[in-house]
Amino acid sequence: MTLQSNSELSRRTFLKRLGASVAFALMSQLLVDQAAPVQAGGEQAGQPWAVLIDLTRCTGCNACVRACQESNQLPITDTPPQGFSSTVFTFVEARQVTTAGGDISDYHVKRQCMHCLNAACVSACPAAAMYKSEAGPVIYRPERCLGCRYCQAACPFDVPSFEWENGVTPVISKCWLCYQRLEGEQKPACVEACPTGALRFGKRDALLAQGHAQIESDPDRYVDHIFGEFEAGGTSMLYLSDIPFADLGFPANLPDTAPPEETEKIMSTLPGVIAGVATLMAGTAMVTHHRQARISKKLAEDRQSDEEQEA
Repeated sequence: MTLQSNSELSRRTFLKRLGASVAFALMSQLLVDQAAPVQAGGEQAGQPWAVLIDLTRCTGCNACVRACQESNQLPITDTPPQGFSSTVFTFVEARQVTTAGGDISDYHVKRQCMHCLNAACVSACPAAAMYKSEAGPVIYRPERCLGCRYCQAACPFDVPSFEWENGVTPVISKCWLCYQRLEGEQKPACVEACPTGALRFGKRDALLAQGHAQIESDPDRYVDHIFGEFEAGGTSMLYLSDIPFADLGFPANLPDTAPPEETEKIMSTLPGVIAGVATLMAGTAMVTHHRQARISKKLAEDRQSDEEQEA
């Protein structure tokens, strides 16, 4: 009786586990399906808007920063900011670089959201608060924001800032590439304010063509690379420089594939893996059940034989 009860228990346990596995597999597939619309991937309707930043022309005047503050109604600071915050969408980083000849040179690097073509922050956002606009900028719907800060963790450039001071309705802050100005057929405020021509605005493919033409026509002035052309799947903020980008604090060894593409590869394998586990569990349960059944039958035969001998 005990072995028969264990056999029945094994069947119940197996069915429960199998049901849970199937439910988990279906839930995983549902999550994959639901995640698809939130991804920033896919071909845009035409080339996105972009900005080509020539670091050899940047003088560190911070005109772009002031224009950003005014256009976005951010606090005007007496000293130029040196990092992202809930009230700083862009800043010009001052760096000193030691050249191969031992000389120390001053460089200025404009930092802002890179507006990735397939943005990790968009992919990571469970509420679709971050999304990729058809025009190119990665923009934000605060009314959808859950305050989870997954976008912060996902960004390979450490850009989004969380408004810690506001505990009631916290929001994420970053450069939106002056999306409202673009809708009014205006250039981003930072581009319009730049007095040296270090910032150029246009369609991404045209700016890449211009950047490569500059490199080819003056190879002694530029390194043979446009940062943002391929990094993290490509960005809408593109950079030219006369020294290696790693020397200026740019992330080194970024993959050419966008982070969401790697995530999608992993997620796409989950249903198959889970189905395989469920099949293995089913097979194991069946073998165990048959073995227990044989043992129960053998014990019953032995008991019957003992009873006949006693009689």
